[in-house]
Amino acid sequence: MVLGVLAFAWDWSHERIAAAFAEDHGPGSLDDGELAALKMEGTRTAIAASCVGPSPAVAGDYPDWLDAPMARVFGDRRAEEGAALAQRAPVDLRVNTLKSDRAMVLEALEPIGPEIVDNLPNAIRLPAPDPAIRAQAPETFPAFPLGWFEIQDAGSQMAAVCAGEIVGKQVLDFCAGGGGKTLALAALMQNSGRIFAYDNDARRMKDLIPRAERAGVTILEVRVPMEREPFRGMEGAMDLVFVDAPCTGTGTWRRNPDAKWRLSPQQLERRMVEQDGVLDQAAIFVKPGGRMVYATCSLLAEENEDRVAAFLARTPGFSVRSVPFPQFATSDGYLRLTPLSAGTDGFFAALLVKAE
Repeated sequence: MVLGVLAFAWDWSHERIAAAFAEDHGPGSLDDGELAALKMEGTRTAIAASCVGPSPAVAGDYPDWLDAPMARVFGDRRAEEGAALAQRAPVDLRVNTLKSDRAMVLEALEPIGPEIVDNLPNAIRLPAPDPAIRAQAPETFPAFPLGWFEIQDAGSQMAAVCAGEIVGKQVLDFCAGGGGKTLALAALMQNSGRIFAYDNDARRMKDLIPRAERAGVTILEVRVPMEREPFRGMEGAMDLVFVDAPCTGTGTWRRNPDAKWRLSPQQLERRMVEQDGVLDQAAIFVKPGGRMVYATCSLLAEENEDRVAAFLARTPGFSVRSVPFPQFATSDGYLRLTPLSAGTDGFFAALLVKAE
């Protein structure tokens, strides 16, 4: 399998492969049979011929049982969408406007070729490097410990922007996790107002406070489930509740390709139950006239449109508003991003407004 990848996916010559295998830390010199197979005329053609007419799941590199959910969302494009999720991902950065600007970060990272990202004035992209090259990590540059930027996929940044105008507002990040969107929301708030971060597993937030300190965030208040009343005074008081719901992570397969093969229908069912519960809990804190953003890094309608529709059916007073990225909006006004359509990880976001 390794030989096949090197020869037919990476286009290494058989001489280069043989030299690499024979190195001190290589797996050992190629035997005569392996060399003969690599040199054999027509080997590539034979492999290509054996792959004529694959099913969408095979062409898209995803499990067979996901073909119907993928078809529901993408139709005849599902193989293309799946294949795009199997490509090497770039590294996206969010310029931290509390401490820097895009020009400063572009100059600081100039040695590794940063690029501007369309649709986001504070996003920078480091293109995916050749897999055979060890790329320099952006965290090794002095600008990172100074808090000038955070590593955050452009899709995640766009989901945060769906929050709208929140300067001076009361904001709750209800599933804060590691805090990437918490910090993005704090920057959108311009350090004005107050942002609460909560997660039902406090261990996920262990790095949030040092990250916030590095980023210069001064309006953060962390709430943890071990407190007697973690939400005291917050019911019906939040201008915005951001729900980055637990999900299957199908939109992140570029970064976690093994996850697709561990995913099961039972796990999807469990996530859907969790998503319903999180939406119901989070809605309690939205004030009249306030907003709630429901976001996932999933491609599946079962975790996205279906969950929003079920929530609206059982929760009077909430309605959908269109997201601020019409070029990536669905017919229902939701945000849907994929590597193929937007060059980002897969993301979904719905903006819900509570009646006055």
